[in-house]
Amino acid sequence: MNKNTIIGLLLIFGIFIGYSYLMSPSQEQLMQQKRKSDSAYLASQAKRENEIKSLARERALAVAEEKAKVLATGKKLDSLTVLRLTRKDELGVFAMAAVGNDTSYSIENDVFTLKISSMGGKISQVELKDYLTWDQRPLLLKTMDSLHFGLSFFSNNRIINTNKLYFQPFWPDVKNAGQSVVKVTGNDSVNIGMRLFIAVSDTTIDRDKYIEYIYTVKGNEYMLRYSVKFVNMTNFIDPATKYLVLNWNENLSRQENSLNMERMNTGLYYKYAEDKVDNLSETSDEEKILKNERLKWLSYKQQFFTSTLIADDYFSDPKLRVATLSGGNHYLKTMTAEVGIPFVPSENKTISMSMYFGPNKYYGLKKYQHDLEKQIPLGWGFFLMAWINIYAVIPVFTFFGNFGWNYGIIILILTILLKILLFPIAFKTYKSSAKMKVLKPEIDELSKKYPKKEDAMKKQSATMELYKKAGVNPMAGCIPLLLQMPILIAMFRFFPSSIELRQQAFLWANDLSSYDSIYTFPGGFTIPYYGDHISLFALLMTISSVLYTKINDQMMGSQQTQMPGMKTMMYLMPVMFLFWFNDYSSGLSYYYLLANLLTFAQIYIIKATIDEKKLHLQIEANKKKTVKKSGFQKRLEDMAKKRGYPVKK
Repeated sequence: MNKNTIIGLLLIFGIFIGYSYLMSPSQEQLMQQKRKSDSAYLASQAKRENEIKSLARERALAVAEEKAKVLATGKKLDSLTVLRLTRKDELGVFAMAAVGNDTSYSIENDVFTLKISSMGGKISQVELKDYLTWDQRPLLLKTMDSLHFGLSFFSNNRIINTNKLYFQPFWPDVKNAGQSVVKVTGNDSVNIGMRLFIAVSDTTIDRDKYIEYIYTVKGNEYMLRYSVKFVNMTNFIDPATKYLVLNWNENLSRQENSLNMERMNTGLYYKYAEDKVDNLSETSDEEKILKNERLKWLSYKQQFFTSTLIADDYFSDPKLRVATLSGGNHYLKTMTAEVGIPFVPSENKTISMSMYFGPNKYYGLKKYQHDLEKQIPLGWGFFLMAWINIYAVIPVFTFFGNFGWNYGIIILILTILLKILLFPIAFKTYKSSAKMKVLKPEIDELSKKYPKKEDAMKKQSATMELYKKAGVNPMAGCIPLLLQMPILIAMFRFFPSSIELRQQAFLWANDLSSYDSIYTFPGGFTIPYYGDHISLFALLMTISSVLYTKINDQMMGSQQTQMPGMKTMMYLMPVMFLFWFNDYSSGLSYYYLLANLLTFAQIYIIKATIDEKKLHLQIEANKKKTVKKSGFQKRLEDMAKKRGYPVKK
């Protein structure tokens, strides 16, 4: 083999390697193919489910024929025999688990008490120990009568769902064996298991073959571990199974005083695997099928509390639905989730997940590093609003809250700090407004000089020339408004969902997270769009807003009176807010009231420090200076020239 042959072979080999590299699918493409494969599998499972239901109907007919044959012999069928025949037909080797007594087993730690039911082996009740409902009852985040939670899979041409099957308790920690109530505190942890056994006859189970749920609870945590183990189940689960289907349906119970506000802040949230957090609509019913998608977690979030299921791996092809329950005031909404869980049949297989049952506290959720805190509406859609809440509001609440201070006082401190921060800008703004007030007579003269509509451009150009010479920025009044808007909206999002304010009393308000009612209309009377009560904080906030509008109008009136309808609109907005805020968080109305009152104080202080005579002399001195025309003024003059108006040099 000569040199040229070797070089040729190396080139061919290099081309082959390069071609293989270039033509091989990317990691993203491989993931997309895997997702499509997963979705296709789940779709085929749905088709097979229909086929199995058809087989079930045929088996039911066969059972009916068997009953008829027994009856034809003159024998009587007792109810237990009939039930056994039916269950065996429907559930096969799981038939014995269809009959039993529903017994509860409790785990109590420092923050909650869990009840685990033998029916379904699921957590059937969660009571949060540090919280009460609005009417001072125990706060039950989850209740058995409104819950469906179970795994579905195929077994010998039957559809098995664990939700209604009876499990038997098992205590991995020997010291707790046989106890119906297990307690744990601090950094210690405890385990309790529930086992679903296979039947080898009508009366005997095989204790070496079972599905086991294990719950691991730590003493001081709202988060717990949830593991599903399959032991020697290879012959009883379809060997072609790639996914188990988890069904989680639940009606969420009311916890707060304002039913409408709680419903507005209740929704189904989820996080895409290694991607963003999203949610179904909180204000309307919605159903969504996320085909070819994977989720890291899904959560049934209420105004101040949440129930979350977190996958160690992922959930596939979720089908999600949220609907408002009509009639009655006990339940908020019904949540439905159907997701695929990756599964490979083997002699011993474990699927691990985590569950969170607890409050929506920013730092408490953030520490788990799953973006769970993004369920709290902090203004995530606009970074500035989120930053205000994360780096200003929450730290202030947390710092002073740790001293046990009343949250009415903490809101006052927060408002003062924000006003101090914005004071330099407010000072410049008010000074600019004072200059415009001094210039008002000259502006009025320009209005008289150019009274006609066709002279609008000339009037505008002359006005801008006057502002420029006087050293006045007519847009200065907009700057604090632009800076305050993100703050106002950030507070609007945060306060109604701030669990720190929940059931915190201040003055006449019993709960700063809900409305403060000083009078309720008798006989169920309701004013449309207003409600059945009078919120004093909302009323005072509205009055202060009207007064602020009046003061601002006096300071900036030379501009606003030139805009038809603007003045009326500015006075109408606070009145409209009264209807909106009457049923809203009293803490929010209180904050807006404080912001207005402190603004009045700022105006008084600034006015006391500004000498209008000196300001007038300064303006006259500025007029004598040569001022370079701004780009905006040049554009106005160019437009005037095109229309044939004379332009002052």
